[in-house]
Amino acid sequence: MEENKETLDLGFAKLDLQRQQRCGFPEVVYCAGKTVNQSVRILDILMEKYDNVIGTRADKAVYDALAGRHPAAQYDELARMVYQHKDKTVVNGDRLISVITAGTSDIPIAEEAALTAEIMGNRVERIYDVGVAGIHRLLARVDDIRRANVNIVVAGMEGALASVVGGLVDKPVIAVPTSIGYGANFHGLSALLAMLKSCAAGVSVVNIDNGFGAGRLADTMNRLR
Repeated sequence: MEENKETLDLGFAKLDLQRQQRCGFPEVVYCAGKTVNQSVRILDILMEKYDNVIGTRADKAVYDALAGRHPAAQYDELARMVYQHKDKTVVNGDRLISVITAGTSDIPIAEEAALTAEIMGNRVERIYDVGVAGIHRLLARVDDIRRANVNIVVAGMEGALASVVGGLVDKPVIAVPTSIGYGANFHGLSALLAMLKSCAAGVSVVNIDNGFGAGRLADTMNRLR
């Protein structure tokens, strides 16, 4: 194991030790595709060094292996996230991020976004299951949605919710297409294309099922002054 000021070389991974200084948060670990031992070794080092750490798309076995050494480690089964959240400072004051889902099936991706934003120091309000098939559910929460500084909209199927929210607010909307759906949904592709073609101004789009990316982008937007 070789270390310099910028990286720590584990052989199978080179940890970026300057990510927090450059980008405001330590390197986030994408656990899918890694062995449990690889994920654990990386996260063990990061949890020793930093108060707040995130590992996405993680199996519970990763958390189980970390819990003995890191009592502050937590696991969210819905979001498939292992994380450490020691520093609970809210860095953005009363600025709020809302995370909105079209349906209950979209909640796992929404929770990845919400937890990411919270661990990075933001206040988050969850507004779930308010899709366009029952538009009255969304309209009943429109005042709450308008109070948010950034809105994350998570939707599968036809992905229409992002455009509707975009037409109701004067703040940024981050659209997250999900792979929820079947047939012509093409594992989220139809929702992605619908969001990219949104007629509503102020809508940005992240990749299919990229809850983490949406949470990180919302955090960055929420810090702007």
